[in-house]
Amino acid sequence: MKNQENVIVEVSVKKLGRPVNPNSAAHLRKVELEAKRASGELKKGRPIVEGSKRQLSLLTKGTGEKGRPVNPNSKRQLRISMLDSKRDENGKCQLGRPKQVKPEVTEVEIDEVLEVEVTVEAVEMV
Repeated sequence: MKNQENVIVEVSVKKLGRPVNPNSAAHLRKVELEAKRASGELKKGRPIVEGSKRQLSLLTKGTGEKGRPVNPNSKRQLRISMLDSKRDENGKCQLGRPKQVKPEVTEVEIDEVLEVEVTVEAVEMV
């Protein structure tokens, strides 16, 4: 290994498999389908017949409501409507007790001091 020189080896890649005949019917069809697919003309599946019973039923199938009708006076619906009315503009409902309302304390300066006489009358207990 010490005395080896750098050797460049060229690698050629051979195409594997059977060679393609570009004039064969299968290959011509494949090229034609690729061209239609690129232009957006390739349609898959069976063509639709407008006005058929199947097409009319498919049009009306998704418009109806499914399931049992809602009773607006049930306990659950009343609770849902109550919660909806409590929601704020962001769609959130406040949970728990409301905050305690604290009165605002304002300081007032008193210029004059009034003297008030307080008399206590003794009440006899019978």
